[in-house]
Amino acid sequence: MNLHAKVIGVGQPFIILHGFLGMGDNWKTMALRFSKLGYQIHLIDQRNHGRSFHDDKFDYELLTQDLLRYCTQNTIEKCILLGHSMGGKTAMLFTALYPSLVHLLIVADIAPRFYPVHHDAILEGLDSLDFSQIKSRKQADEKLSEYISELGIRQFLLKNLYWIHPGQLALRINLKALKKNVAEVGEALPAQMSVERSTLFLKGDRSEYIGPDDEKQISVQFSNVRIETIPKAGHWLHAENPEAFFAAVSNFLS
Repeated sequence: MNLHAKVIGVGQPFIILHGFLGMGDNWKTMALRFSKLGYQIHLIDQRNHGRSFHDDKFDYELLTQDLLRYCTQNTIEKCILLGHSMGGKTAMLFTALYPSLVHLLIVADIAPRFYPVHHDAILEGLDSLDFSQIKSRKQADEKLSEYISELGIRQFLLKNLYWIHPGQLALRINLKALKKNVAEVGEALPAQMSVERSTLFLKGDRSEYIGPDDEKQISVQFSNVRIETIPKAGHWLHAENPEAFFAAVSNFLS
């Protein structure tokens, strides 16, 4: 069970992990910019997402082992690791368990704490897509709009659509497994988890994912950490203010 990844550029390995219901391709534009700085970018699809394998089991320990297997298979001995949201939790746990494999850690808009399930409407909307009736992306968007009013979120979700063959759409994500295990996405990482690697946490100024109490916890569990705010950005800070996000990460890397 190998992870699918798109590799861009040459240089020091730089792994990017997407968030829940996303895929590596969501980061392609940013990856192209980082590759020009001399990094080899690995845009990974985590299990049950994108083009990676489907499995009934889904939790952060498994996501971490998937990433370890990927590094072993691709002879990655030390990488820069960036994770957004769910991918950020995978990145944190991976760095805590395998610090020798990580040079620098970047976490985008997520803390190691517990988050309650808040994807119910999204999952219900995706589950409502009947591809025996829906024959276009426009029709899929119209159906999703009954559950999700925000156009940007619908556009993000519709990137999961693909053509099995002409005239037949489907979702790349393993929706059944993700619905079954959705509570795992918000699970807290171990309270005893400790990371000494140099770490950058980035939060959107319009996001509520990292608050003052979270910053205190982060400072306890991450001994060498910087926490910075991306202006004019919510949870999808890399898409909402890509210039500020790119600048913050580039400064940290240098």
